[in-house]
Amino acid sequence: MPAAVGTLALRLGLVATLAATVGCDRVTKHVATAALAGRPARSLLADTVRLAYVQNAGGFLSLGADLPETLRISLFIVATAILLLALVAYGIRLRWRGWAAFGLALFVAGGVSNWVDRVLHGSVIDFINVGVGPLRTGVFNVADVAIMTGVGIVLMSEFTRTSRLRSRPPS
Repeated sequence: MPAAVGTLALRLGLVATLAATVGCDRVTKHVATAALAGRPARSLLADTVRLAYVQNAGGFLSLGADLPETLRISLFIVATAILLLALVAYGIRLRWRGWAAFGLALFVAGGVSNWVDRVLHGSVIDFINVGVGPLRTGVFNVADVAIMTGVGIVLMSEFTRTSRLRSRPPS
């Protein structure tokens, strides 16, 4: 396959990943709002999964939710936008391809979708909680899953890349 076709296919794949991830997150947050807001939590699969509408004004595990509004805006809207743009630039500069580019696309898509919530509503809609008995996750959403999956893919991709580089005989 010519390099130009491969590059175009990669770009289209990344755009499709971004659009599908953001779209899925937006739709699930809309459904969660319609079905769960103002209602008691729902328990599924013998209470392994709980669905409950939560507006999270903070970050991961609601960290920063109690910060003054101007600091929250600076941190969760301005700094997040800068970080997401910097990550995209970093991935382009390093010419990430394959799994690393896919992981970055998932991370950025999840970040963008949560960022949109913060810009439009001042908080992120979370609605999923998973666990067994008292051992449970925090409440999260599809964008959070994309972010964590993206981080995992990038880390594994970089780990395998450096392992391959170390195992090559010196030239």
